[in-house]
Amino acid sequence: MHFHYFIKQSLFVIRFRYFKKGYDFFYMIWLRLGGMKIGKGTYFSKIEVTWPHKVTIGNNCRLEHNIYFHYDGIYSAGQSICIGDNVFIGNNTEFNISDKIIIGNNCLIAAGCRFIDHNHGLEKKSLMRNQIAPKQKINLENDVWLGCNVVVLMGVSIGEGVVVAAGSVVTKSIPPYEIWGGVPAKKISERK
Repeated sequence: MHFHYFIKQSLFVIRFRYFKKGYDFFYMIWLRLGGMKIGKGTYFSKIEVTWPHKVTIGNNCRLEHNIYFHYDGIYSAGQSICIGDNVFIGNNTEFNISDKIIIGNNCLIAAGCRFIDHNHGLEKKSLMRNQIAPKQKINLENDVWLGCNVVVLMGVSIGEGVVVAAGSVVTKSIPPYEIWGGVPAKKISERK
């Protein structure tokens, strides 16, 4: 009985500790060969990336599983998704970027957040999907905390030390050290 338990536990450890770490290591090498810049001490599991060379991730970052880095465009040079040092990004976060997003150092981005830096045209005379999509850069300064399922839309700049409540939709820029929440997000308080 004890022997079977020992075998099961050993296989569990091998599968989830050693095999997974080996797979993640080679996956990161594969992404680096595709042009992704990954800093020292940065760790992540399986993520989805359309154009690896468009993504740069700083040092000592932790990215959970099922993060989607989607550069919405054809091949072009340069980075469009730039993540600073010591950043945490929760699972199921999506970056849907046509222009650029910059995330500063020491940011906390909880699970399920969405970043969308473009929109559809709204003129009546032609189909929305055929119109040129407006786009504007998104910027998060240092030490920003976004709660679960926050949506950040195009042209938004979030100041240093800002906290955004879970489930909020951020449609306009936020000054430093404020606390915002709601749909659309509005100022609730200030950090003291």
